[in-house]
Amino acid sequence: MHQSWTPLFDKHKAIISDMLLYYEQYPLPIYPPKEDIFRVFEMDVKDIKLVFLGQDPYHGKDQAHGLAFSVNKNVKIPPSLANIYKELQNEFPERNYTFPHGNLERWFTKKKIFLLNSSLTVAEGKPSIFMQKWNPFTDDVIKFIAENNEKCIFLLLGAFAKNKAQYIECKSRIVTGTHPSPLSAYRGFFNSNIFKKLDLELTINWNI
Repeated sequence: MHQSWTPLFDKHKAIISDMLLYYEQYPLPIYPPKEDIFRVFEMDVKDIKLVFLGQDPYHGKDQAHGLAFSVNKNVKIPPSLANIYKELQNEFPERNYTFPHGNLERWFTKKKIFLLNSSLTVAEGKPSIFMQKWNPFTDDVIKFIAENNEKCIFLLLGAFAKNKAQYIECKSRIVTGTHPSPLSAYRGFFNSNIFKKLDLELTINWNI
């Protein structure tokens, strides 16, 4: 964790301690690995250029590694991320984007994209199982970023992510759209030009 997040983590010590206990007490495996739960917070809050908000980590073995939408290189690209890749290629054909794997470390480390999930942990095969427990913490993460970084943009895709807009005072910093999941991608995500809209505020090379 970068030291810039210390006030936030101090405030939520109780929630964090309780959630860490699930790794020893819960009857199912918990993802991501314990050492990766706070991976995204290695970034200085003031360095964030884009907050890309997901819901919760992937709930299959060896998928989640602490960055929203991202998986390790040897793991099959999940459907939501595949749809994100497809839309980027459709919107920017001239950039010749290629996405050979699902690891988004370059987006995180080089492009300063804060790949945050609203729930930081999940049980195997149980999507959103810990969402309500993490919400007070991640709600405050959004507030904390909005208050401590005046330039970053928030990309909120889907109804759940859009609900977090209430914690961002400057609405002009928000770009919203349909979630890229297979259930909703054909109902407003594909051909939405959502990344072109984002490009008006922040130009990003999305290569991985």
